[in-house]
Amino acid sequence: MELTVVLPIYNEAPSIPLLFEELERAVKDYDYEIIAVNDGSKDQSWPELQKMAAQNNRIKLLNFRRNYGQTAALSAGIQAASGEMIVLIDSDLENDPKDIRLLVDKLNEGYDVVSGWRKGRWEGQFLTRKLPSLLANQLISKIGGVPLHDYGCTLKAYRRDIVQDVKLYGQMHRFIPVFCKWQGGTVTELPVSYRPRMFGQSNYGLFRIYKVILDLILIRFLEKFMTRPIHFFGGVGILSFLMSFFTFGVAGYFKLTGEKDFVETPLPILSAMFFTVGVLMVLLGIISEIMMRTYFESQNSAPFSIRDRVNF
Repeated sequence: MELTVVLPIYNEAPSIPLLFEELERAVKDYDYEIIAVNDGSKDQSWPELQKMAAQNNRIKLLNFRRNYGQTAALSAGIQAASGEMIVLIDSDLENDPKDIRLLVDKLNEGYDVVSGWRKGRWEGQFLTRKLPSLLANQLISKIGGVPLHDYGCTLKAYRRDIVQDVKLYGQMHRFIPVFCKWQGGTVTELPVSYRPRMFGQSNYGLFRIYKVILDLILIRFLEKFMTRPIHFFGGVGILSFLMSFFTFGVAGYFKLTGEKDFVETPLPILSAMFFTVGVLMVLLGIISEIMMRTYFESQNSAPFSIRDRVNF
């Protein structure tokens, strides 16, 4: 199959008829399928989806038992996809399905990932929305190593052979281009249309910032230390040992010069604390190394990705 469109659905019943009308019109020239994942909606989204599927057998449905979140919905759709190209799109009509062709055409130029950029978003809301978005995207680009203007835009196109190897957990869907880049994929960006929501309210807000920061810390660790965690934890341990020796040395100096006794300064306690932390960090690094090896060996996988095979 040529193209799979994956869309997560959560309480979007009013949008569904218009959304599928636009989607089917946008992809009618392809050999396509549409996979809609109902993420535990509490409104009439599932009955509406069933109506759509009854009218077109190219529309395939996945129905979660409860709400697992957008990352899980996108991951389930990607794993079920048959198309050589996979396009992810939101179901709230903020993304214009007409832009799917633009992304697919760009993908056919030889890229593995084409990310949508909602260039005109947050006009008139510079301080409250646009500035935080700019700073967040610059931070993600810097840490992830993939310079994109709009990580939050769901509308993205991927080649199946690179995105189906990406394992998604938590709320990591916004970082899929970074994961694809780590596997040797080529990533580009394309401006796309942005339309205000017609129905309902956005589920996103500024409260997500701390989650993004924590996710960034995680992906930075996964990028640098996934296959060598002893270097991270051991490095922290060595630093703690050095601090321990330094504080004990200063305490010893005060004792020998008669300036202060051990009981007059917290330095001996700090020295013992840093030494204990150092031991724990080194032990944690060893345990992490064992877990890393167990993970790869139990999955019968390897810590590398091969792009091409010839004469195998």
